Amino acid sequence: MLKLLQQQYDWIRSARQDMLAFLEELPLQILHQPVPEFGYGTIIRTHLHVVDCYRYWLESFAFRKLNDHWDVYVHETADVKFVRKRFAEVDELVQVFLREFDDRWYESIEQDESWQGYPKELTPLLLLTHAETHEFHHRGQIVTMARHLGYPPPVDDRLGGLFT
Repeated sequence: MLKLLQQQYDWIRSARQDMLAFLEELPLQILHQPVPEFGYGTIIRTHLHVVDCYRYWLESFAFRKLNDHWDVYVHETADVKFVRKRFAEVDELVQVFLREFDDRWYESIEQDESWQGYPKELTPLLLLTHAETHEFHHRGQIVTMARHLGYPPPVDDRLGGLFT
């Protein structure tokens, strides 16, 4: 199972690199241009929200570090290079997570009362699946935001990352 999940994450990383390469072509002001009703308001904020999601579920929840969690601060000068650095940290976290939970994908991670409002027991496989699908949900929002701002993405499936 570890090999399968590692391959899947490698494909996700590849798709992410294609997306970031596309975003590097956009002016910084476009990356910070508010687009009401989409994602987290801007392309940069939405992408960094994805970073936060990985960290929240795979680190704070899975490793029981709720008090250590902090959202990535988005300064007006944050650029794609900054986003790449944050995702490099996510890549390291995912590797630690994969190694830690290898052969325990279906075991519940039980939480205490500090996680009120959340399910008390989630499996590592569910947490990883949620973080990965969440990234693609916001990828669609980011592509749509870029299109609304006058920067249509490539017309092929390069941003999907699997067919390049």
